[in-house]
Amino acid sequence: MKKIDCVKCEEQSSCCSFGAWVDLEEAKKISTLGLKGIFYHLEPDKDFPSGYRVGTSYEDNSCSFLTVEGLCAIHKIDYSFKPAHCKEFPYENGKLSSMVNLLCAQAKLKKKTKKITR
Repeated sequence: MKKIDCVKCEEQSSCCSFGAWVDLEEAKKISTLGLKGIFYHLEPDKDFPSGYRVGTSYEDNSCSFLTVEGLCAIHKIDYSFKPAHCKEFPYENGKLSSMVNLLCAQAKLKKKTKKITR
């Protein structure tokens, strides 16, 4: 799969359809912005810098910080507060995320194009 360019995506909020995991310390900073979004499911996770992660959605719902216009409320206020997971997607640790084919409109488009051209 080629590099995915999010700027060219016509459905930029498709990757927000199930929320994201956020480091607890990032969540605390985001909470200071006074946005309507909510964090759920505090869980220990050694892969996160603080040792804890929280979700931005309840079960399989969209990210609670996604606006009705399909924009990230955090990004609109201050990009520097946007969770690292969200900034990096569709990549995780420099590789395509295991969720890319489910959440990324660009990956789905490339997959359809690939099938059609065979």
